[in-house]
Amino acid sequence: MDQVVACIDGQTNTTTVVDWAIWSARRLDTPLAFLHALERHPERVDLGDYSGALGMGAQESLLQSLSELDEKQGRLAQESGRQLLAAARQRAESAGLSRIDERLRHGELIDTVLELEPAARLFVLGEHFRSSGAARLHLDHHVERVIRSVARPALVATGSRFVAPQRFLIAFDGSPTAKKAVTMVAASPLLAGLPVLLAMAGHSTPQAVQQLGEAKRTLQDAGFDVATELVNGDVETVIPRLVDSHSADLLVIGAYGHSRLRQLIVGSTTTTLLRISEVPVLVLR
Repeated sequence: MDQVVACIDGQTNTTTVVDWAIWSARRLDTPLAFLHALERHPERVDLGDYSGALGMGAQESLLQSLSELDEKQGRLAQESGRQLLAAARQRAESAGLSRIDERLRHGELIDTVLELEPAARLFVLGEHFRSSGAARLHLDHHVERVIRSVARPALVATGSRFVAPQRFLIAFDGSPTAKKAVTMVAASPLLAGLPVLLAMAGHSTPQAVQQLGEAKRTLQDAGFDVATELVNGDVETVIPRLVDSHSADLLVIGAYGHSRLRQLIVGSTTTTLLRISEVPVLVLR
């Protein structure tokens, strides 16, 4: 478990993903691996059975042409993937990294990610929205599938430009998942030395105050400069507002702390925060 694995796909924020991966590998002092999965996209031609609509000669000719087209698309995808990985390596080398690996794989991204998981310390991937802000209706399915499937932390890059974080915010709710996230932050060099806002949404009950205080002490004992906020309101409203008002560059959350059945019924705070966050999100398991 000693690699930062960056999942890159050539989309508009690929450079941002690469830069976050470089930053993470430096902070963790680990090797960096770039992964590009050659998935078969649904818009590619499906070589089906046309025997019911075409004559034998026409069918054979069409299938031959489609087969050649599919083979050509495959070769182009491989060459494009190799160039993408080479460009990522060059960027990492220019940033001073030397322990770099490239992985070009055929198949679904999630299958490859699960294959690499035992050697991974952190996954870095990008989010692709067709709209922004409150208009975001769905989380990128690749992002959600990876985060739901792996037990490793995942850093989800948003936006089109990397900015090294100067401060970060932990969304805390007192749950075992949130407490574990605080413990992981305290024990890792990834965010060491950065000021942190420990934020909790809800009523100011004695239990909430106690839980927030215990989490604060855990981070302080690890050397963090910690501020706390306990604000009445729902998580989806309070956390983004605090991220903005405190100029946090990174949001840290626990992943899917409730049962799968509960998520299907009432949804997931993890998914919602990932969907609406304007800053990159570090998801801890």
